[in-house]
Amino acid sequence: MKIFLTGSNGLLGQKLVAQLRQQAGVELLATSRGTNKLADLYPDVRFVPLDVTDVTQVRQLLAQEQPTHLIHTAAMTNVDECEQNRAACWQQNVTAVENLVAACAEANIHLTHLSTDFVFSGEHGPLAEDAAPGPVNFYGESKLAAEKAVQASTGRWAIARTVLVYGVAHDYGRSNILLWVRDSLRASKAIKVVADQWRTPTLAEDLAQGCWLIAQQNAQGIFHISGDELLTPYAMALRVAAHFGLDASLIEQVDASCFSQSAKRPARTGFFIDKARRELGYTPRGLAEGIALVAAQSDAEA
Repeated sequence: MKIFLTGSNGLLGQKLVAQLRQQAGVELLATSRGTNKLADLYPDVRFVPLDVTDVTQVRQLLAQEQPTHLIHTAAMTNVDECEQNRAACWQQNVTAVENLVAACAEANIHLTHLSTDFVFSGEHGPLAEDAAPGPVNFYGESKLAAEKAVQASTGRWAIARTVLVYGVAHDYGRSNILLWVRDSLRASKAIKVVADQWRTPTLAEDLAQGCWLIAQQNAQGIFHISGDELLTPYAMALRVAAHFGLDASLIEQVDASCFSQSAKRPARTGFFIDKARRELGYTPRGLAEGIALVAAQSDAEA
């Protein structure tokens, strides 16, 4: 197998590099915009800078490298930024995917495309793979359009949808709910956390495992890859505080209307992951184990 990975500097991308470089019989080419953030950690991994919105660059690199599999994690994922900058969002989340789909179909490359619970309206979670989409924000619309492009492919494809990914990344500018809660409470800062949204939070390592299982088995179709505990962000925050021995009284329970965000969020998503368990052998960790792993890794990073 030769795996071509996009978005290797991102949270999921970094976890995939860590996992794929250890697999026997797998050649990995990591690509991302900008310089390689993992050069010091994994000097053995080949890296090529790539802007996935540049169709000429993408086609040249795929023709040159001739991978058997492509895992596409690169995307514009800041939900409010997508709402405010729709042209850039569409180019990165839809046009780039259309180009990759065409190139992969032509060269018989198995494509795994990452998608999101935000393709759903949030009225009926948790959701199985065959639930009807109905995004409530532009990010969700862009990801649904990308899914449709993938599904229209004449080639081999899989879509891995996920939910509220958390974890520790190296040299990474963005935070996630778990680290934000921990760091805020450590600084004795009061925070407001929503209690009227429901998710099945996903450890980044588990999502990477799911993507690897899909590629390894040449699986096709849509798979829900997430944790299996349905929780509110507020409930998550309380667990983070308890694990790190921090002051939970600093956490204020609020509802989503408390925040003035550009993009609406779906109220209740979360996934049923029975299909991924059954067909792929996917086994996610619980939130307690995920928090413990993040604690150990962030201590190592520090």
